[in-house]
Amino acid sequence: MTSAPAIILVEPQLGENIGAVARAMLNCGLTDLRLVNPRDGWPSEPAQRAAAGADIVIDGARVFDSTAAAIADLQAVFATTARLRDMVKPVLSPKAAVQRIVAAAGRGETTGVMFGRERSGLTNDQVALADAALTFSLNPGFTSLNLAQAVLLVGWEWRQLVAEAQPDEIIPSISTPATHGDMTHLFAHIEADLESGGFYFPPENRPHMVRNLRNLLLRANLTEQDVKTLHGVIACLVRQRPRGSASEG
Repeated sequence: MTSAPAIILVEPQLGENIGAVARAMLNCGLTDLRLVNPRDGWPSEPAQRAAAGADIVIDGARVFDSTAAAIADLQAVFATTARLRDMVKPVLSPKAAVQRIVAAAGRGETTGVMFGRERSGLTNDQVALADAALTFSLNPGFTSLNLAQAVLLVGWEWRQLVAEAQPDEIIPSISTPATHGDMTHLFAHIEADLESGGFYFPPENRPHMVRNLRNLLLRANLTEQDVKTLHGVIACLVRQRPRGSASEG
């Protein structure tokens, strides 16, 4: 996607971590991976293995000899950091940073997010190259993230903003939703058998009881198969009803 930011890993130490980052990136639809002086060199067999199939990211990764070179073509850059030290710079949450990234992309600008070494993060000089800092709201008593986790948090926020909206809840179904005609037939079946079984008592409460029952069934969002199953259940229960039970009740 044209709005996707580049992911810049500055002096990453382990190939396995680079591979895990590639995997996290592709999960979110990000593919532009840039490496600044990876400690163990490049290409990396451990990175390839850890990528778990994210070959498009690994194969397309570019290596630079300086942070400045890695971001030279970008127009908006964000630096991930646990805290700013001795500098004044906007500090954004991942969500706010991604909103700026998407807005910049809408203006035709290219963007990127920088991540530092696994042990020490970005240096002050590296953070100073960015337009804004990006920090994660974590437990103050334990803010340790591995490299792939940090990338995934940013990538996920970007994905939520640009991907096609998904419903908050999806209930897989092997049957289509019941029509209102199906439901009307089910109401008639249930209500007739409840009538013969003496359910509506006292009789003056019948309209209210019918409405409650219909609302209950409608809230269930039944499928066509659900309705067929309930018809079968009702028929079975009626067959098992002792003769004369209604009058005896």
